[in-house]
Amino acid sequence: SMPSEMLMKIFSYLDAVSLLCVGCVNKHFYHLANDNGIWLRIYSSCFRPKRTIWKMKSEQTETVSLDCAALHDRKPGYWKKEYIFKQIAAVKTRVMRLVKPVDPYTGLPCKNKEAIKASGLSWIIVLKDKNGKEHIMEKANLSFKDTSVTILWYSTNWPCLDILSTLKLFGVTPLLPDQSRDPSKNRPRRRSLIAEYHLANLTESSVALGADKLVQLFSLNPGLLVGLWKEKNEIAFVMGSLHYHQLLERSTLGSATVQYALPPDKPVLDDVDPEHGLHGYSLHLDMHGGSCTYLCGTFKSLFCRKGDIANGYLRLTVVSLKDNTKHLPLIGTLGLSWETDAFKGNVKDCYVMDVTLLDETGKPFWCFSAPVYMELSSKASSLYDYMGHIYTTDYADSEGKVCVELVWLEETKEYFIVNLVLYISIRKVNNWYGTNY
Repeated sequence: SMPSEMLMKIFSYLDAVSLLCVGCVNKHFYHLANDNGIWLRIYSSCFRPKRTIWKMKSEQTETVSLDCAALHDRKPGYWKKEYIFKQIAAVKTRVMRLVKPVDPYTGLPCKNKEAIKASGLSWIIVLKDKNGKEHIMEKANLSFKDTSVTILWYSTNWPCLDILSTLKLFGVTPLLPDQSRDPSKNRPRRRSLIAEYHLANLTESSVALGADKLVQLFSLNPGLLVGLWKEKNEIAFVMGSLHYHQLLERSTLGSATVQYALPPDKPVLDDVDPEHGLHGYSLHLDMHGGSCTYLCGTFKSLFCRKGDIANGYLRLTVVSLKDNTKHLPLIGTLGLSWETDAFKGNVKDCYVMDVTLLDETGKPFWCFSAPVYMELSSKASSLYDYMGHIYTTDYADSEGKVCVELVWLEETKEYFIVNLVLYISIRKVNNWYGTNY
């Protein structure tokens, strides 16, 4: 029942974030909160125009300038949109400046952590039950590595797994980053869908990675790990591992319902000859268990010959079984760390693998970050220097495969990588180079 004039007077004292929030109350408030006069004042106080859109001859002209064509010739909400677009553009400019320097070893931006902080980016998971109700989980711990960020969500009030149908992973950015430093979920924010997972028959449709005394781990492709309490068969935590390559685009440029579509790769102009295979590739490999790093290294001058092309894949040998000078030890006790509000633990024989394969120009060619597990092999080591049990780790997606062999040395209590091979899909190579293997 309050007159619109009084509401407009009250709204004129609000800041941009408060105006956006009050506009969500009802249609009447929405239209009043779109007033160009209020938003032009906010816009003018934040962004000084390079040239004035009116001529100011005296103080009187300046006071009535807001009633000029800048207001009357614009549709309601015009200056609100201009203000939001300008704020977003300013943040994007700052983020682009941070991601411009590139690490020569990883081929990725050097300041990913700073860029994520500058953009105000965070990640949430939304669980939808069979009745359509959404449960938003926001509390998360972040762990930054050279080429990925690991996110751990945990809570004491997870919904029952039996009633859940889907899990969605979103990147979330504040609509006005500079004004939205308060992480409150009531602030205006924008969601970008990264991935969607179906939770029906989770234990049957996913890959079991391992277990400790309290939880069982199940892997969902791509890059998501769900921990279930053993006794209750309910969610204990969810862990996501996101590779930096195109992370900002996936986390900010998608919509709330549609994932961001990656642009097609333009063929690299090169002297690639199907008769000779690939050459000049480099690999940056990171093996970690959330907080602990077990191996971090770069391997250069990788290549394959014509004989290495078979069964739809090109083989790149990184560590050879025959060349013991390149065999690598893993530092620390291999396992994947987890924690909740009340408990924490470590699941042995599984970890997160970050692979960043660069082409001969130093451009990221194949990148992923995913949880993997080690499996005891039936064969014994035939190497004189390494007598012990052999473990294997395999990973595969639509673009390639990774095969790792490790030997456990009981005397020194450590693993050694004795064989590491990448298999790149011929289709991936053909699309990348515009050639035909």
